[in-house]
Amino acid sequence: METKSERLDALLQAVRDAKRVLILPHNDPDPDAVATALALRHLLTQRLEAKVEIVYQGLIGRAENKALIRYLGQPLRRLTGADLRQLAGGLAAVALVDTQPGAGNNALPPHSPVAIVLDHHPRREATATAIFADVRTELGATSTMATEYLQTAGIDLSSQLATALFYGIKTDTLGLARGVSSADIAAYFYLQPQIDVEALVDIEQAQVPPAYFQSLDATLRAARIHGGIVVSYIGALSYPDLAAEMADLLLRLRGIFCVLCMGQYQDELVLSLRTQGQQLKAGALAQQIVGEDGAAGGHGNLAGGQVPLDGRSAKELAEQLGQRVLQHVYRTDEVPGKPLI
Repeated sequence: METKSERLDALLQAVRDAKRVLILPHNDPDPDAVATALALRHLLTQRLEAKVEIVYQGLIGRAENKALIRYLGQPLRRLTGADLRQLAGGLAAVALVDTQPGAGNNALPPHSPVAIVLDHHPRREATATAIFADVRTELGATSTMATEYLQTAGIDLSSQLATALFYGIKTDTLGLARGVSSADIAAYFYLQPQIDVEALVDIEQAQVPPAYFQSLDATLRAARIHGGIVVSYIGALSYPDLAAEMADLLLRLRGIFCVLCMGQYQDELVLSLRTQGQQLKAGALAQQIVGEDGAAGGHGNLAGGQVPLDGRSAKELAEQLGQRVLQHVYRTDEVPGKPLI
């Protein structure tokens, strides 16, 4: 087994000769992806002379995530066509964070060379092509891994970076209540004394637009309870993360162990899956119900995915996916559903 120092050396070696490094989180990056990307940029700029940038595809729509990005000083920029050409041609070293090659949730062009992969989701076959890959499924957050690298390198953290990493761990583990490891706990309490508490409160209590409450109303009205499973088709989404926000809320319903929330964003059906307990793995379930129609993945008790509509009705497709969940869990899709409200 590699030591922490050996891992650090191998990571740096993977991009030591690069003049430019593009750090690419998954589409619609969440706090864990943003914090990890920021930490990796800090590490590489402290140890190497390469130009390091964080680029992303998609939307940062959740109010808390927007507040985090503002607090951090807008460290991400949108991926451009020129970036994609450089990635595809190997003209810039690419580091994937909180995602992997072939995951279907990032903008990496097919067959592009990859220098670094940092992730905590199940390992993908294509990840074997990366020069350096650190994939630890036992971790609750990739931010934990990023924190470890900075500690091993002996690099000081600014209060902003510590706050971002702390929030990344907190959101992905529900405050150490979901899918947590001893390493997550250690990183969480290492970072805690260094965070900007006032800023964190402002981020977590960020104000939301009226569309949020309209979607909440639609979610509750559409929700159907099938024993211990809730399925809800929200309709049109103002941003992709909205399905995940609604799924998190519905999972708090007493007696529920599985939630599937879906909505249409542009020409795709976006789905978010949440589970309780250890028996039902959200990532595997999401992949099974999506199949070859789209892309899905996850870790522990949370998962997400997208299915291109290709002219199909989003509502009818959502009904099909809901039936597949019931079929998987109950071995039949004929489980009566009752309205939540």
